[in-house]
Amino acid sequence: MRPTVLLFDIDGTLVTTGGAGRRAISRSFEKLHGRRDACDSFSLSGMTDRSIVRKALGIIGVEATPEAIDAVVDGYLSFLGEEVKRAEEKHYFVHAGMREAVTESRARSGVAVGLGTGNVRAGARLKLERVGIYEEFAFGGFGCDHEDRVELIRHGARCGAQILGAPLEECRVVVIGDTPKDVHAAKGIGAICIGVGTGNFSPQALIEAGADFAFQDFTAQGALDALLQDR
Repeated sequence: MRPTVLLFDIDGTLVTTGGAGRRAISRSFEKLHGRRDACDSFSLSGMTDRSIVRKALGIIGVEATPEAIDAVVDGYLSFLGEEVKRAEEKHYFVHAGMREAVTESRARSGVAVGLGTGNVRAGARLKLERVGIYEEFAFGGFGCDHEDRVELIRHGARCGAQILGAPLEECRVVVIGDTPKDVHAAKGIGAICIGVGTGNFSPQALIEAGADFAFQDFTAQGALDALLQDR
C-alpha cells in the first residue's frame, strides 16, 4: 500500500455530541451580542467554526472582522467544556465502527491517522477527550488552520505526509466525512472520500455529491477495505 494519510471529520462522523457545540456557540453570541438565535437560521453541518461565526455575525448585522470572529470563538470555547460535560451519555457517543476503524488504521505500517475538521483544535480536543479518542490522532487540519475547508484538509494532508516522510503527491489521502462539504473538500485536493450516513445526509446523497464510497456506518461490509486498501 502507498503511504496513506487518513483524515477523519469529527461531528457526525466520529462522534455525535448531542448539540453541545451549537449550544456553546449560541451562548457566546448571547454573551457578546445579546443574540442567542444568531445561528438558528442555517445548518452548521460541514462548516468550519470560523465560517459559522462569520455567517452568524452577518445575519445579526455585526461586521465580521477578525477580532469579532476571534471574540465569539473564544467565548464558544469557554462554554464548550461545560456543554460537553452536561450532554447526556445517550446523546454523546462514538459512531458505530469508528473506534475499531481508527485502531485498525493505527496498527498499519505506512498509515498516518489524523483529523480533518472544521473545529478549531481546542474544540476538537474538548469534544474527543470526553469519549477518550483525542490522543488517537497525531495531527490534523483544523478550523484554526484555515477557514476554508479545502485548505484545512490540504494542511492536514501535508502534516500527515510529513509524518510519513513521503512527498504528499506520492501519498494516498482519504477523507472520511458525513456531509457534501467533506466530499467537496476531499475532491478539492484530489483525495479519496469515504462518506458515512451517520450525520444529516444519507450514503446515497454523499455518493451523488461525489464520494468515492459511502456506507451507513463503519460496521458496514466493505468500509474498512475502502479505508485501507489501495485501489
